[in-house]
Amino acid sequence: MNELVTVTNLTKVYDKRKTALNQMNLSIPKGKIVGLLGPNGSGKTTLIKIMNGLLRPTEGTVLINGSAPGPETKARISYLPERTYLRNSMKVKELIAYFADFYEDFKTERAKEMLESLGIDENAKIKTLSKGTREKVQLILVMSRDADLFILDEPIAGVDPAARDYIIKTIITNYNENATVLLSTHLISDIENVLDEVIFIKDGNMVMQATVEEIREEKGKSVDAYFREVFAC
Repeated sequence: MNELVTVTNLTKVYDKRKTALNQMNLSIPKGKIVGLLGPNGSGKTTLIKIMNGLLRPTEGTVLINGSAPGPETKARISYLPERTYLRNSMKVKELIAYFADFYEDFKTERAKEMLESLGIDENAKIKTLSKGTREKVQLILVMSRDADLFILDEPIAGVDPAARDYIIKTIITNYNENATVLLSTHLISDIENVLDEVIFIKDGNMVMQATVEEIREEKGKSVDAYFREVFAC
Protein backbone atom coordinates (compact mmCIF):
# COMPACT_ATOMS: atom_id res chain seq x y z
CA MET A 1 0.00 0.00 0.00
CA ASN A 2 1.43 3.34 -1.08
CA GLU A 3 -0.99 5.53 0.87
CA LEU A 4 0.38 7.20 3.98
CA VAL A 5 -2.72 9.20 4.91
CA THR A 6 -6.35 8.24 4.23
CA VAL A 7 -9.16 10.68 4.94
CA THR A 8 -12.70 9.29 4.79
CA ASN A 9 -15.93 11.30 5.03
CA LEU A 10 -14.18 13.80 7.30
CA THR A 11 -16.44 16.48 8.73
CA LYS A 12 -15.71 19.16 11.32
CA VAL A 13 -18.50 21.44 12.51
CA TYR A 14 -17.54 24.17 14.98
CA ASP A 15 -21.10 25.42 15.38
CA LYS A 16 -24.30 25.60 13.34
CA ARG A 17 -22.91 28.51 11.34
CA LYS A 18 -19.46 27.09 10.58
CA THR A 19 -18.70 23.79 8.85
CA ALA A 20 -14.94 23.75 8.47
CA LEU A 21 -14.73 20.37 6.69
CA ASN A 22 -17.56 18.75 4.77
CA GLN A 23 -17.47 15.00 4.06
CA MET A 24 -13.89 15.21 2.80
CA ASN A 25 -12.26 12.19 1.14
CA LEU A 26 -8.63 12.12 0.03
CA SER A 27 -5.43 10.10 0.24
CA ILE A 28 -1.82 11.21 0.48
CA PRO A 29 0.88 8.88 -0.90
CA LYS A 30 4.25 8.02 0.58
CA GLY A 31 7.43 9.64 -0.69
CA LYS A 32 5.87 12.79 -2.20
CA ILE A 33 5.80 16.53 -1.63
CA VAL A 34 2.11 17.44 -1.65
CA GLY A 35 0.67 20.93 -1.68
CA LEU A 36 -2.49 21.50 0.36
CA LEU A 37 -3.78 24.56 -1.43
CA GLY A 38 -6.75 26.78 -0.82
CA PRO A 39 -7.80 30.33 0.03
CA ASN A 40 -7.64 31.53 3.61
CA GLY A 41 -10.47 29.94 5.60
CA SER A 42 -10.80 26.97 3.28
CA GLY A 43 -10.21 24.37 6.01
CA LYS A 44 -6.51 23.65 5.55
CA THR A 45 -5.49 24.27 9.16
CA THR A 46 -8.50 22.38 10.52
CA LEU A 47 -7.55 19.32 8.47
CA ILE A 48 -3.94 19.61 9.63
CA LYS A 49 -4.95 19.88 13.29
CA ILE A 50 -7.13 16.78 13.01
CA MET A 51 -4.27 14.87 11.40
CA ASN A 52 -2.06 15.91 14.32
CA GLY A 53 -4.63 14.87 16.91
CA LEU A 54 -5.19 18.46 18.06
CA LEU A 55 -8.87 18.48 17.05
CA ARG A 56 -11.49 15.75 17.02
CA PRO A 57 -13.60 15.33 13.89
CA THR A 58 -17.37 15.63 14.09
CA GLU A 59 -17.67 12.69 11.70
CA GLY A 60 -15.39 10.53 9.57
CA THR A 61 -11.86 9.25 10.05
CA VAL A 62 -8.21 10.03 9.42
CA LEU A 63 -5.73 7.16 9.29
CA ILE A 64 -1.96 7.67 9.16
CA ASN A 65 -0.14 4.47 8.25
CA GLY A 66 -3.34 2.70 9.22
CA SER A 67 -3.60 4.28 12.68
CA ALA A 68 -5.91 7.00 13.99
CA PRO A 69 -4.17 10.15 15.30
CA GLY A 70 -2.67 9.44 18.71
CA PRO A 71 0.66 8.84 20.46
CA GLU A 72 1.79 6.35 17.79
CA THR A 73 1.21 8.74 14.89
CA LYS A 74 2.50 11.81 16.75
CA ALA A 75 5.84 10.02 17.15
CA ARG A 76 6.11 9.76 13.35
CA ILE A 77 4.81 13.23 12.37
CA SER A 78 6.96 16.35 12.40
CA TYR A 79 4.62 19.34 12.54
CA LEU A 80 5.29 23.02 11.84
CA PRO A 81 2.25 25.03 12.98
CA GLU A 82 1.18 28.29 11.41
CA ARG A 83 2.14 30.29 14.49
CA THR A 84 5.51 30.31 16.22
CA TYR A 85 5.51 28.36 19.47
CA LEU A 86 9.11 28.85 20.58
CA ARG A 87 9.58 30.26 24.09
CA ASN A 88 11.29 33.64 23.93
CA SER A 89 13.28 32.97 27.11
CA MET A 90 14.97 29.84 25.75
CA LYS A 91 18.29 29.70 23.96
CA VAL A 92 18.58 27.98 20.59
CA LYS A 93 20.79 25.25 22.05
CA GLU A 94 18.23 24.61 24.80
CA LEU A 95 15.56 24.05 22.15
CA ILE A 96 17.82 21.60 20.35
CA ALA A 97 18.38 19.68 23.58
CA TYR A 98 14.64 19.71 24.29
CA PHE A 99 13.77 18.30 20.87
CA ALA A 100 16.56 15.70 21.10
CA ASP A 101 15.20 14.56 24.47
CA PHE A 102 11.57 14.50 23.32
CA TYR A 103 11.90 12.90 19.87
CA GLU A 104 13.87 9.69 19.34
CA ASP A 105 14.32 10.47 15.65
CA PHE A 106 15.76 13.97 16.19
CA LYS A 107 19.21 14.44 14.62
CA THR A 108 21.18 16.93 16.70
CA GLU A 109 24.11 17.15 14.30
CA ARG A 110 21.79 17.87 11.40
CA ALA A 111 20.23 20.75 13.34
CA LYS A 112 23.62 22.17 14.30
CA GLU A 113 24.89 21.97 10.71
CA MET A 114 21.89 23.93 9.45
CA LEU A 115 22.27 26.53 12.19
CA GLU A 116 25.95 26.93 11.37
CA SER A 117 25.24 27.30 7.65
CA LEU A 118 22.97 30.24 8.50
CA GLY A 119 25.30 31.78 11.04
CA ILE A 120 22.75 31.41 13.85
CA ASP A 121 24.35 31.43 17.30
CA GLU A 122 23.30 28.47 19.44
CA ASN A 123 23.68 30.65 22.54
CA ALA A 124 21.25 33.29 21.28
CA LYS A 125 17.91 33.63 23.02
CA ILE A 126 14.84 33.38 20.81
CA LYS A 127 13.64 36.84 21.89
CA THR A 128 16.80 38.41 20.39
CA LEU A 129 16.24 36.92 16.93
CA SER A 130 14.38 38.54 14.05
CA LYS A 131 11.04 37.09 12.94
CA GLY A 132 12.64 35.54 9.87
CA THR A 133 15.41 33.93 11.92
CA ARG A 134 12.92 32.55 14.44
CA GLU A 135 11.00 31.01 11.53
CA LYS A 136 14.22 29.40 10.31
CA VAL A 137 15.07 28.01 13.75
CA GLN A 138 11.61 26.50 14.06
CA LEU A 139 11.84 24.94 10.61
CA ILE A 140 15.31 23.54 11.37
CA LEU A 141 13.93 21.85 14.49
CA VAL A 142 11.09 20.31 12.48
CA MET A 143 13.25 19.19 9.55
CA SER A 144 15.94 17.66 11.79
CA ARG A 145 13.74 14.69 12.51
CA ASP A 146 13.54 11.45 10.51
CA ALA A 147 9.74 11.43 10.48
CA ASP A 148 7.39 9.62 8.10
CA LEU A 149 5.25 12.71 7.57
CA PHE A 150 6.23 16.37 7.70
CA ILE A 151 3.23 18.70 7.98
CA LEU A 152 4.12 22.33 7.36
CA ASP A 153 1.33 24.89 7.82
CA GLU A 154 2.07 28.12 5.92
CA PRO A 155 5.87 27.85 6.33
CA ILE A 156 6.62 30.75 3.98
CA ALA A 157 3.91 33.22 4.95
CA GLY A 158 5.07 36.49 6.44
CA VAL A 159 8.78 36.13 5.67
CA ASP A 160 10.92 37.94 3.13
CA PRO A 161 11.77 36.37 -0.28
CA ALA A 162 15.32 35.41 0.79
CA ALA A 163 13.95 33.59 3.83
CA ARG A 164 11.37 31.87 1.62
CA ASP A 165 14.13 30.59 -0.65
CA TYR A 166 16.04 29.19 2.31
CA ILE A 167 12.93 27.57 3.80
CA ILE A 168 12.06 25.86 0.51
CA LYS A 169 15.65 24.68 0.05
CA THR A 170 15.67 23.30 3.60
CA ILE A 171 12.44 21.40 3.00
CA ILE A 172 13.62 19.66 -0.15
CA THR A 173 17.14 18.82 1.05
CA ASN A 174 16.53 17.68 4.62
CA TYR A 175 13.75 15.14 4.53
CA ASN A 176 13.91 11.40 3.97
CA GLU A 177 12.98 10.66 0.36
CA ASN A 178 10.71 7.87 1.61
CA ALA A 179 8.80 10.35 3.77
CA THR A 180 5.98 12.65 2.72
CA VAL A 181 5.82 16.42 3.04
CA LEU A 182 2.37 18.02 3.25
CA LEU A 183 2.83 21.71 2.63
CA SER A 184 -0.10 24.05 3.23
CA THR A 185 0.07 27.47 1.61
CA HIS A 186 -1.73 30.05 -0.47
CA LEU A 187 1.58 31.32 -1.96
CA ILE A 188 1.61 28.74 -4.72
CA SER A 189 4.04 30.30 -7.18
CA ASP A 190 6.83 30.17 -4.58
CA ILE A 191 6.58 26.40 -4.02
CA GLU A 192 5.13 25.04 -7.26
CA ASN A 193 8.48 23.79 -8.57
CA VAL A 194 9.03 21.46 -5.60
CA LEU A 195 5.55 19.89 -5.55
CA ASP A 196 4.69 16.40 -6.84
CA GLU A 197 0.96 16.60 -6.20
CA VAL A 198 -1.62 19.18 -5.17
CA ILE A 199 -4.90 19.08 -3.29
CA PHE A 200 -7.28 22.01 -3.85
CA ILE A 201 -9.80 22.69 -1.09
CA LYS A 202 -12.40 25.41 -0.64
CA ASP A 203 -15.04 25.96 2.01
CA GLY A 204 -14.19 22.62 3.62
CA ASN A 205 -14.62 20.65 0.39
CA MET A 206 -11.97 18.97 -1.72
CA VAL A 207 -12.19 20.51 -5.17
CA MET A 208 -9.55 18.31 -6.82
CA GLN A 209 -6.42 16.22 -6.31
CA ALA A 210 -3.90 15.75 -9.12
CA THR A 211 -0.22 15.54 -9.90
CA VAL A 212 1.52 18.70 -11.01
CA GLU A 213 2.29 17.03 -14.35
CA GLU A 214 -1.39 16.24 -14.93
CA ILE A 215 -2.36 19.87 -14.43
CA ARG A 216 0.37 21.16 -16.73
CA GLU A 217 -0.31 18.59 -19.46
CA GLU A 218 -4.12 18.44 -19.31
CA LYS A 219 -4.84 22.09 -18.49
CA GLY A 220 -1.85 23.61 -20.24
CA LYS A 221 -1.23 25.88 -17.27
CA SER A 222 0.93 26.22 -14.22
CA VAL A 223 -0.53 25.11 -10.91
CA ASP A 224 -0.66 28.74 -9.80
CA ALA A 225 -2.52 29.85 -12.94
CA TYR A 226 -4.96 26.95 -12.74
CA PHE A 227 -5.56 27.62 -9.04
CA ARG A 228 -6.40 31.24 -9.82
CA GLU A 229 -8.81 30.07 -12.53
CA VAL A 230 -10.56 27.55 -10.30
CA PHE A 231 -10.90 29.95 -7.40
CA ALA A 232 -11.19 33.11 -9.52
CA CYS A 233 -8.60 34.98 -7.47
